[in-house]
Amino acid sequence: MKEHTTNYINTFIEVAPDCPVDKGTEPPERNGKKSIANYQFDILKNNPYKYTSDDVFFKVFAIRNDLIEQDMTTERENFFSKGKPCFRASPLTKKYGYGIHSDAGGKVAMFPMESEEYEKFTKRKDLKVVKAMRSKK
Repeated sequence: MKEHTTNYINTFIEVAPDCPVDKGTEPPERNGKKSIANYQFDILKNNPYKYTSDDVFFKVFAIRNDLIEQDMTTERENFFSKGKPCFRASPLTKKYGYGIHSDAGGKVAMFPMESEEYEKFTKRKDLKVVKAMRSKK
């Protein structure tokens, strides 16, 4: 079975051109429940450069589906047997004002759009810089 990936290497994903905020904003919970954006935010905020984007997306999937530890390997294979949207389609980059940097090992961290680090990433020549996907056409 072919395994798909969402991982980038040496890449910075800028916020979407139509991002509705002008600074990084923590995603709100909806009706007291965490959204995908909340889980992604918490993981990246507390673990910069610890996980690849594949790790983050699968971790969110596992939490939301109450997967148990012994099923993780099989579930991960099944999860990535089909293509998945990457951080270019994440609410963090489209709606909440965060850029995502993937280092040489594919590990990711997020940076608010108003930060000095974000600005530096957008100007680096040794990185591939791409924009997040627009919310509207």
